[in-house]
Amino acid sequence: MDVETKYTGLEDITLLHKALPEIDFDEIDTSTKIFGKKLSFPFLIASMTGGHPETKKINENLAEAVEKTKIGMGVGSQRAAIENKSLEDTFSVVRDKAPKAFIYANIGVPQLLQHGVEIIDKVVELVDADAVAVHLNFLQEILQPEGDKKAKGCMKLIEEVCKYSKVPVIVKETGAGIIREIALELKKVGVSALDIGGKGGTSFSKVESYRASEEIWKKVGADFWDWGVPTAFCIVDCKDVLPTIATGGLRSGVDVAKCLAIGAKVASAALPFLKDAMKSSEDVEKKIEYFKRGLKTCMFLMGCKKVEELRSLKIFVSGKFRDWLEFRKIDVFKFMEGER
Repeated sequence: MDVETKYTGLEDITLLHKALPEIDFDEIDTSTKIFGKKLSFPFLIASMTGGHPETKKINENLAEAVEKTKIGMGVGSQRAAIENKSLEDTFSVVRDKAPKAFIYANIGVPQLLQHGVEIIDKVVELVDADAVAVHLNFLQEILQPEGDKKAKGCMKLIEEVCKYSKVPVIVKETGAGIIREIALELKKVGVSALDIGGKGGTSFSKVESYRASEEIWKKVGADFWDWGVPTAFCIVDCKDVLPTIATGGLRSGVDVAKCLAIGAKVASAALPFLKDAMKSSEDVEKKIEYFKRGLKTCMFLMGCKKVEELRSLKIFVSGKFRDWLEFRKIDVFKFMEGER
């Protein structure tokens, strides 16, 4: 079943090949830090699952691979564990298997509205989290007959979370993107980072359209299959507002390199790891290494010893992404010359 949209904006970015890189592959350092924790390369496995007995093994496999490869991950929405204590171990297993890795907790705005900001303590403690993501999924909610359609007061609530939380707060979209105007508001209320969750990966409008039993909900869901702001557009919108995690349709190390080149702090993906996580931690580890090798190969072919160097290299942009830069009054030629 196809649940992905097809355009991330990364398709319109060309990384420029350097025929004489003048570096050795072994010289390249892909490491970076997020909230003081070192990652072997700028990558996280995005929030995926939890809250069902069968998902415990998936999270075990993900966490073991993350620990071994020295990256980080987020857990899926912890709503189920709040409502049913017996499901807590489907989340807590992540920290058990990844004692040193960067881990972020995850809770939705509707649950905060229902239970109050105090539940932040519970979700953070459950996985001994280094940060907590407050996820926004209003596109999905509005396409569910039973979905939560109340959004009034959410910004004020996020401000309360930022004041209350003992760990950094990440605001995370889930496939429709975060634009600059929202990013600026989130910065004002104390948010520490953004996971822009742009269009181009999993479309939850597709998911809900397939899931719907009534014809009208199927049709409305289908109308919104391509709704949202593409990943690359959101990166350039938010990169100079708050540290930006690029999620939404990333499928290779080349995609990671493009995201970093246009300003993302870290890249992230979920769907490419799901099938592997259902098999073994070794399969997840191989997929992580695939992403890392792709990034490192890009760096070699562009003559970069460190990740930060990607952000000031010349690149070429075209198509809708170029149109977006112009719409945002960003000097396209300076952008391509490395003034990003």
